[in-house]
Amino acid sequence: MINFNVPPFTGKEMDYIRKAVENQKICGDGEFTKKCSQWIEKRTGTAKCLLTTSCTHATELAALLTDVGPGDEVIMPSYTFVSTADAFVLRGATPVFVDIRPDTMNMDEKLIEDAVTEKTRGIVPVHYAGVGCEMDEIMDIARRHNLFVVEDAAQCILAEYKGKALGTIGDFGCFSFHETKNVSCGEGGALLIAHEKDIENAEIFREKGTDRSKYFRGQVDKYRWQNYGSSYLPSELNAAYLYAQLELADQITAARLAIWNQYREELSGLEQEGLIELPFVPEHCKHNGHMFYIKTKDMAERTALIDFLKKNDILAVFHYVPLHSAPAGLKFGRFHGEDRYTTKESERLLRLPLYYGLSEDQVSYISGKVKEFYGH
Repeated sequence: MINFNVPPFTGKEMDYIRKAVENQKICGDGEFTKKCSQWIEKRTGTAKCLLTTSCTHATELAALLTDVGPGDEVIMPSYTFVSTADAFVLRGATPVFVDIRPDTMNMDEKLIEDAVTEKTRGIVPVHYAGVGCEMDEIMDIARRHNLFVVEDAAQCILAEYKGKALGTIGDFGCFSFHETKNVSCGEGGALLIAHEKDIENAEIFREKGTDRSKYFRGQVDKYRWQNYGSSYLPSELNAAYLYAQLELADQITAARLAIWNQYREELSGLEQEGLIELPFVPEHCKHNGHMFYIKTKDMAERTALIDFLKKNDILAVFHYVPLHSAPAGLKFGRFHGEDRYTTKESERLLRLPLYYGLSEDQVSYISGKVKEFYGH
């Protein structure tokens, strides 16, 4: 069976975990947490990176820093993972969902401004498959209406928009290091902070509401409870595992892009015949090979293709069920405007296996079976 995903493994993970244990500092913010944060800061140019236990927690931390609350509205796509909305719902805010673009599956930037009301506090663009949203237009809207921007960049390590690292364009950006991501530590994330003014509060919220970070830097003689907060620190063992992968992030990304390009080349004939659609990447976006998907005619065809591939030992999967149609989405949020593409396109999308270590022969086999399904 060719699995949909196999978590990346570089070979140094266990050595670094052993070193973390020998350092007798495994609770977080030790040597490897600092190395990971510094690596991300250097590669992205963000003012500050704080590792978290997940991208979910990074987004919750961002929501805390925006100070949203009951009565506030936050604009986002419905085609996203639940954590995008959960972070703001937990603060009492209302997610306002807008339709997506059918080409990139990203939030349609041209629909955002019409969704802005006197209650709107922010915009949460989701960069689907590591392909950037149209951030120039989004940031212009945010500036004109005095809105915050939190980038859900869960899938975006080493991806860019017009030369800028995704996750660094808005006020905050959120990375994921879940086992399905390009680099992973099983469960993990990072909050990228654009403005120096937000760093101190971020450290306090992340450290259970205390100024413990200042204490460890020798800036205060004891740490005290300063504000509300929670425990968003990952274990040093997670950070040690992650650092081994960050060291080879360029190699991992290059390998994934090679797989992505091979899929595109081998399946382009089906697209030219109008049988499927392949991913679209705008010229000003640099993606990271996070995901390769095809779009079938409809859900029935997608289901048949999934079954056909499974019978040929290939695990291919669909993705998000739009949030606005889910029970919690109906309860906590609302959809603004017409759902022209969100549901229709989500029902057509099928993700093919893509992971570090997937061989050229396997990609050819998978592509061949897709072509066989369509009569080739």
